[in-house]
Amino acid sequence: MHILISNDDGVFAEGINVLADALSEIATVTVVAPDRNRSGASNSLTLENPLRIREVGERRYAVQGTPTDSVHIALNSLVKEKVDFVIAGINHGANLGDDVLYSGTVAAATEGFFLGVPAIAVSLCGSTHFHTAAQVVKKAVLLDQNKPLPRNRILNINVPDCPLESLKGWQVTRLGARHRAEDMIEQTDPRGQPIYWIGPPGAKQDAGPGTDFHAIENNCVSLTPLQVDLTAHDTLETLSHWATYATEQ
Repeated sequence: MHILISNDDGVFAEGINVLADALSEIATVTVVAPDRNRSGASNSLTLENPLRIREVGERRYAVQGTPTDSVHIALNSLVKEKVDFVIAGINHGANLGDDVLYSGTVAAATEGFFLGVPAIAVSLCGSTHFHTAAQVVKKAVLLDQNKPLPRNRILNINVPDCPLESLKGWQVTRLGARHRAEDMIEQTDPRGQPIYWIGPPGAKQDAGPGTDFHAIENNCVSLTPLQVDLTAHDTLETLSHWATYATEQ
């Protein structure tokens, strides 16, 4: 088995290296990831500038670009062997609810999915127990060997920041939701010009039983299947009436 690993925290981040070491026990691993932290990059591709790649270790490459760039160039050019899995992470921090829309980690997995490879995004809801998350992913990959996941979905895994033996189990969840983000933080630079920082994410809003938020609060691994089709199918009929009316006028 050959696994491609990427992330949005950068090729030198602790999470990606702990994950690569763990998965190297069961597969050939290639790491292709941004050369620096690109958190919040979502599904952005670099179109105006060339992509530069630097080899930083055996089968490990740093890309001067986004997480999506990294997976795109890996699968379309850099990696010549067949890739059986794309795994993005371990992200430094949760990717719960609305977070998935901004997440470079989820975006890296999504790019693998777009290019025809089964994909998992994994995040640690904290910054300490990366080995716990790595063992969860390792088990998920082995489980997939016996009972493959549907290939028309991306699996988003969030892991509590606790020792492996403290996990209370695994739960299949849906995405929860947050309130709107906090206000921007306005400051002044040394030249007296205003500068702005993105404020903290909003508090949890939809976080009851069955959500990814609830699983993490109860020390359970959260498994959320994601789909890429954003079509609001329940609105197609209403819009068809609009289209018919507009056409006849």
